[in-house]
Amino acid sequence: QVQLVESGGGLVQPGGSLRLSCAASKSTFSPYWMGWFRQVPGQERDLASAIRWSDGTIHYGSFVKGRFTISKDNAKNTVYLQMNSLKPEDTAVYYCAAGRSWGYGWSSPRSYDYWGQGTQVTVSS
Repeated sequence: QVQLVESGGGLVQPGGSLRLSCAASKSTFSPYWMGWFRQVPGQERDLASAIRWSDGTIHYGSFVKGRFTISKDNAKNTVYLQMNSLKPEDTAVYYCAAGRSWGYGWSSPRSYDYWGQGTQVTVSS
């Protein structure tokens, strides 16, 4: 079983930055996708960004608008999400996810087989 361990959430002022990290526990794990979703109470999980492990193809959710950057370190089996110009509406629990195949496409939570425990990001003055 693969475990995804997230870190990097917290409280930041509007306009600030945070960097989230997610490490997969098994060194031999080779995902198809890894990505970051976010969720606020009462709403569905919304994809912020995903990266295809084999070739680094990247997708971003429409709300990102150039503010977030996803990256990966294959040797460490780790994916990062650099979030800049944060807004109060970015406040959510952010989840790391990994999928073993194409599934239902990069933006569907159903495409991801493993999930982290979630890390709270709060943007407030």
